[in-house]
Amino acid sequence: MRRLPQRRADEITQPFNDGVVRIYSVTDGAQPGYQPRPVLRLKGTLRYEERQLGVQRYYSAKQNNVRIERVLRVPRTGQVDTQDVAVTEDGRQYQVDWVQSVRDVWPAAADLTLVCVTQQYDVSKLDT
Repeated sequence: MRRLPQRRADEITQPFNDGVVRIYSVTDGAQPGYQPRPVLRLKGTLRYEERQLGVQRYYSAKQNNVRIERVLRVPRTGQVDTQDVAVTEDGRQYQVDWVQSVRDVWPAAADLTLVCVTQQYDVSKLDT
């Protein structure tokens, strides 16, 4: 008999069926002594669920001159950082501004707050 993971009865099962997001880290691809050249390195591919942007989060960001574009809920893996770049399946690029753990869902999840990138990176040469 197969044993299922132990979880509390009040936890919500979280689906991640809205799409796929690729998470990239930004590193320096230049030779030592040369001008820095930002290069994206793939950290992982995650499924996500699109979340609604709340009014409080929207206006808090607006006070700090940040334009939040999307909020995605992804499985919590510990590999997403606030200095990463997220690329969705439509090719749009976002800077990960905030990673927030979500409570009372199963499997463990995190909300990624995504903002506009000021510099578009060339992802045509990357492994997908």
